[in-house]
Amino acid sequence: MICYRLRCAHDHVFEGWYKDSSTFVMLRQKGLLNCPECGTSEVDQAPMAPAIVGRGRARPVSEESEQETEADAAPVAPVVPSGPAVLPDVVLSAMREVRRTVEDNCENVGRRFAEEALRIHYGEAPERGIYGEMSESQREELEEEGVAFQNIPWVRDTDS
Repeated sequence: MICYRLRCAHDHVFEGWYKDSSTFVMLRQKGLLNCPECGTSEVDQAPMAPAIVGRGRARPVSEESEQETEADAAPVAPVVPSGPAVLPDVVLSAMREVRRTVEDNCENVGRRFAEEALRIHYGEAPERGIYGEMSESQREELEEEGVAFQNIPWVRDTDS
């Protein structure tokens, strides 16, 4: 297993675990990587500081990692897969099921998502489930107005 530090187009940083580097490349090329915070598939590797192991302790090589604040450097428990290598297929299948459920039960308002969510919030439009797209500034506006919403990683549906 290999762990990559990833960054989306909106500068959200997260990590991903992959069987090997070629698996990561293949998933990125097919657009199957999504940011867990905003759902965008514009994801790439973020710079990582390599570590040199010696005398039982890892030492960062780059100056960038030395400048991290204590909060940034807080230890994070690694995600260790508990099942066989088919786990990603199970996760993708579950995410596709979430997508189908949303598509079957909610209205796609596209780029008008933030506008329509505000109208529903203020009682200017009928209350119903909606989904669509929004910018980072629209997301901040909805949060400031107290509108309840959830970002869902949007995976492509299979062709079969």
